[in-house]
Amino acid sequence: MPSILVIEPDRSLAEYVSLDLKESGFKPLFAYDGQMGWQLWSEARPDLIVVERMLGQESGLQFCSELRKSGNYVPVVMLMARDTLEDRVACLEAGADDYFLKPYRTNDFLDMVRLYLQSEPTNTEKLQFGDLVLELSIRRASRQGRAISLTMKEYELLKYLMESPRQILSREQILENVWGSNFMGESNVIEVYIRYLRLKLEQNGEKRLIQTVRGVGYVLREP
Repeated sequence: MPSILVIEPDRSLAEYVSLDLKESGFKPLFAYDGQMGWQLWSEARPDLIVVERMLGQESGLQFCSELRKSGNYVPVVMLMARDTLEDRVACLEAGADDYFLKPYRTNDFLDMVRLYLQSEPTNTEKLQFGDLVLELSIRRASRQGRAISLTMKEYELLKYLMESPRQILSREQILENVWGSNFMGESNVIEVYIRYLRLKLEQNGEKRLIQTVRGVGYVLREP
């Protein structure tokens, strides 16, 4: 049974989420502050962490950042009360895989949980474009032999681009196939993820492969 650590200071919301997770076949673990969250994380090693951005005097962003610095890449979803470009950038910089915008909605939340806890692909298939390789079995990218760590959403975005190389993909196509038709955030979320994906792919000065088609979308092609 997959375990999910939820770090949420709002106890009434925590109890509500706990019931939803239990009824859906998950094992919920709850903490009401960062310190308690660290303790539960160390003891239980959950399969997914859901953390509130605002933890009183603490920060969910700080919790996520420290977790990544420790070398752990368990999926992390950030609970947020607002959806601005600044908020999304902060989540990515802290190492979060995704965010869930409040108010809490049972079905949407459980859909996101299932996405991040779905089984790893069992095939050994690879996608390759030039010197960029994406191993589907372990959800890992590499370029010129350099391993590239990706969040779940970065992986889904890169996979979608690599499945249709040299084909211009509109913003609407990307949103529907990577974020889903029920996505409720702002459409410029794509720019944020493209920016961070490029930073990772071009870390050693490699040439840009993800090209912007102004007014349309993006395409994976040689410059």
